[in-house]
Amino acid sequence: MLPANQPRQFYRGGASIAALRGGGDDREFGPEDWVASTTTRFGQDESGLSRLPDGRLLRDVVSADPRSWLGADHVSAYGESTALLVKLLDAGQRLPVHCHPDDVFAKQHLGSRFGKTEAWIVVGTSGANPVVYLGFRDDVTPETVAEWVRTQDSSAMLGSLNEIPVKPGDTVHVPAGTPHAIGAGVFIVELQQPTDFSITLEWQGFLTDAEGAFLGLETATALETVNHSGFDDALLASLIKRTGDLGEGRVPLLAEDAAPFFRADRLHGSAELDPSFGVLIVLDGSGELHCANGSPLPLRRGATAVVPHAAGQTRLEGDLTTVLCRPPSAGSRA
Repeated sequence: MLPANQPRQFYRGGASIAALRGGGDDREFGPEDWVASTTTRFGQDESGLSRLPDGRLLRDVVSADPRSWLGADHVSAYGESTALLVKLLDAGQRLPVHCHPDDVFAKQHLGSRFGKTEAWIVVGTSGANPVVYLGFRDDVTPETVAEWVRTQDSSAMLGSLNEIPVKPGDTVHVPAGTPHAIGAGVFIVELQQPTDFSITLEWQGFLTDAEGAFLGLETATALETVNHSGFDDALLASLIKRTGDLGEGRVPLLAEDAAPFFRADRLHGSAELDPSFGVLIVLDGSGELHCANGSPLPLRRGATAVVPHAAGQTRLEGDLTTVLCRPPSAGSRA
């Protein structure tokens, strides 16, 4: 079981994380709970890292015994990295228009193996019009984007994006480079590659100045991350899934294109879990996690837990609904 881990952010959160977890930090700028995180906030030494109940940093424990935590195949493919960052994110205000670098850009300019592809699992909404914004509706020239950023034309940036109404059970895959934003009142489980790289196109009104908007890069270099192509209905349909009405015991949540980056399933009731590093978030109900060795782990609504590969075949028991987040399978990426 993991305690809440809510590093300070620049935007406001709501009350959903505290309501789910029954005592999380509902302070104004605690809109994200980084769950089982071995990733730091950009430019920070420790902020963002999760601690185990005994006070040790999960990052250090995984690094000390990566094969037990991650499995031999995963270590062969990804080294000591979990290759995954999971968050609870409660947007108390609309997030700015931004995007994230891909692996190639991150390696070339940021010294990282990983960029930041992400996916959203909507678990709650509030307000009259909960929406997210994903990709340009039409092709936009690099010169136009650069001018919007230079003048901080928020209306033009937001108005150029696809506005997508969402409800609990909807999921959205967000490839690196995609300009996007999350609307106020949208509460998500977010899966990401394990970095904190954001190119904040719309920084005015969110950041104090442009200095922190581009990861220390020259503006022209940072804007190379932007995908300028329009997202038509067919492409959007391939990135968005509507799973709220699916009542099976195990529901794969993410678009097919997400598989090389991360995996997520919604589980209801008893379920067998194959050996894997995994992050469990209990959305409702109560039950237990059983493994071959050790006492059952009690679970209830709002609990978060990290499961090491060495736990082997485990089993969820009880009347509970969970989201199981896992890194990509070792053979899913070249």
